[in-house]
Amino acid sequence: MIRVAVSGAAGRMGQTVCEAVEGAEGMELAGKADPALGVELSELLGDADVVVDFTIPDTALGNVRACLEAGVHAVVGTTGFDLDAAREAAESSSANCFVAPNFAIGAVLLMMVAQTIAPHMPECEVIELHHDRKLDAPSGTAKRTQELIDAAGGNVHQPIHSVRLPGLVAHQEVIFGGEGQTLSLRHDSIDRRSFMPGVLLAVRGVGELPDRFTVGLEKLL
Repeated sequence: MIRVAVSGAAGRMGQTVCEAVEGAEGMELAGKADPALGVELSELLGDADVVVDFTIPDTALGNVRACLEAGVHAVVGTTGFDLDAAREAAESSSANCFVAPNFAIGAVLLMMVAQTIAPHMPECEVIELHHDRKLDAPSGTAKRTQELIDAAGGNVHQPIHSVRLPGLVAHQEVIFGGEGQTLSLRHDSIDRRSFMPGVLLAVRGVGELPDRFTVGLEKLL
């Protein structure tokens, strides 16, 4: 049985994660941490094997460090914080840290397909659209997509286009352009439940990862 604590449990994503963990086979919800609930993450670390963090950039790094210092694996969906500092903390820990800019399987498949297109149609644009409460822009998903396309020989035109509007959840389009043609890839998360299969996959797999610090859900597919 994997004991899972959720940091940011009062938020929209945190609430969805709690529901997913409670309904998952082989997992139990060890606790909910959130300032709105009056519960600090440090209060839960003694009872958890894995912490899932969906908080804000200003607090995510501190949460990751607290987990790793306690020997608790961290699965992080928060974006916009210092990944290099998180990597450094993980490398000196006995626990693993897994970060995914996007936990939706479809979004990860989009990135993987984009990598195969990039050597043949390198010129492209990335447009990401999110709800108006998202704090970072461009999104972590868009930045990760750019990294993967660039590494495959593509050229993501700058700037990445960020849209923030009520009514949106999480959406991304990559448009490749070549002589006399374009090719578009698009992924839409229309419900936060779309991220839960990926979150549960990460909770189950984080402890078995070969590296202390890992970025990208494609590493677990």
